[in-house]
Amino acid sequence: MNWHFSLLFVLGTLMSVCSQFSFYPLEELSSDVGIQVFNQIVKAKPQDNVVVSPHGIASVLGVLQLGADGKTKKQLTTMMRYSVNAAGSKEESQHHETSQLSPDHQQVLRGPPVVHRIQFENLCYGVGKALKKINRLIVSKKNKDIVTIANAVFAKSGFKMEVPFVTRNKEVFQCSVKSVDFEDPNAACDSINQWVKNETRGMIDQVVAPDDIEGSLTRLVLVNAVYFKGLWKSRFRPENTKKRPFYGADGKTYQVPMLSQLSIFRCGTTSTPNELWYNIIELPYHGEMISMLIALPTESTTPLSAIIPHISTKTIGSWMTTMVAKRVQVILPKFTAEAETDLKEPLQALGITDMFDQSKANFAKITRTEGLHVSNVLQKTKIEVSEDGTKASAATTAILIARSSPPWFIVDRPFVFFIRHNPTGK
Repeated sequence: MNWHFSLLFVLGTLMSVCSQFSFYPLEELSSDVGIQVFNQIVKAKPQDNVVVSPHGIASVLGVLQLGADGKTKKQLTTMMRYSVNAAGSKEESQHHETSQLSPDHQQVLRGPPVVHRIQFENLCYGVGKALKKINRLIVSKKNKDIVTIANAVFAKSGFKMEVPFVTRNKEVFQCSVKSVDFEDPNAACDSINQWVKNETRGMIDQVVAPDDIEGSLTRLVLVNAVYFKGLWKSRFRPENTKKRPFYGADGKTYQVPMLSQLSIFRCGTTSTPNELWYNIIELPYHGEMISMLIALPTESTTPLSAIIPHISTKTIGSWMTTMVAKRVQVILPKFTAEAETDLKEPLQALGITDMFDQSKANFAKITRTEGLHVSNVLQKTKIEVSEDGTKASAATTAILIARSSPPWFIVDRPFVFFIRHNPTGK
């Protein structure tokens, strides 16, 4: 597909780490990490389709954070704005992690030492609990739509890892450790790719290539796989699908199949801080726990790139209160999009640098037998949007986006859309 749009695939639920203090809306922070990465990629590749899963990015960075120490861990914690696991004694953790909080959060934590300690323990040790709960809610059968999330660490045969790292990953991320022979890059790739293919139900059949494996040097490969298949609550009739013009970012016009239906959807109009107006709409899936949110500049002369930097999880949360139910004619492209992205440069641009540097990386909590560093963080994503619904998958990481214009919501230009697991605590 050569006509351009941008995509941001957000699969998560907004949930506080610890309800009595609510210092960290955990999945909101996770998604913001992904949105920041997305913005870096869009800046570097303004004409490309971009597909990223913030939940997947957060999962991979979380696994790495559990194995990191020193400045490497500090960079990951600062970027993610939460610690997956408390390090050292409770008192040491309290001092170290408090220094990572914003001044407001530090002020909240000040007070009698005993209260301070109890609050901090709830905060730190609540993160793992919340992560497990988030994953459980996302993949719950109550969603009706199919969601699968799987994490794995592929380790060199005979490579010795620290027991707490393996145990904590299993506990928090349900992350299994599998042994492969990296001395045979072809066989190692076959093992990893077969696992990804199984976990994404065949939607992604390759996430690594033999060239990505450095034979005798590769020790670990971390993989996150996300698969989603949803049916629209209000399906598009196949007979209404017709070829219509799509105005690409490259200035060209393409004739593409467009889905069409007249129904009641929640939609609205909002603006960026500098008053660039854009339209938003929610297309729920049949389980009503997951929705596709589409955002599109109101004026055709406003480029999508002008509104993307202003979108965050806080913005998306505000959309949910802004939108109202209306009868609207929706016209949406029928498409399949695939994206393969190396996240190394975007992460470095956001301050996560040491883990890629052989002389600076500190992953002492993974192993103490030798020094490790991350060579790259790869993402492979695929999404399908059709009359019945959406199939989307992400290996390691994934993103999706779209556009609108009520009462006709016509997605005929570059757009941004989010697949979002809505809050369940209603």
